[in-house]
Amino acid sequence: MTGLSFEKALADLEGIVQKLEKGGLSLNESLALFEKGVKLAKFLREELGKAEKKVEILLKDEKGGVRKEPFDLDREVGYSSSEEGTEKREEDDEEGEEPPF
Repeated sequence: MTGLSFEKALADLEGIVQKLEKGGLSLNESLALFEKGVKLAKFLREELGKAEKKVEILLKDEKGGVRKEPFDLDREVGYSSSEEGTEKREEDDEEGEEPPF
């Protein structure tokens, strides 16, 4: 699966699932599609694992430890959909913490 992007692999897997759910395939065709789907799923899991490791590297603290925290896109880019989120960021700023970027 060299040179395959995550997005292309995901689209291919979705197509396989649709074909298998639709039915009407011979046993050999179904097995071949299933085998390809398993390989795509394995590739996708590996790619997600790599992405997770990159995120963990970005979250390492000064001592080399990894801070486990949920990813909040709004917080990371500085947007807030609630006043509570804004208050939290202001508290963080007051404590003198540097932004994660």
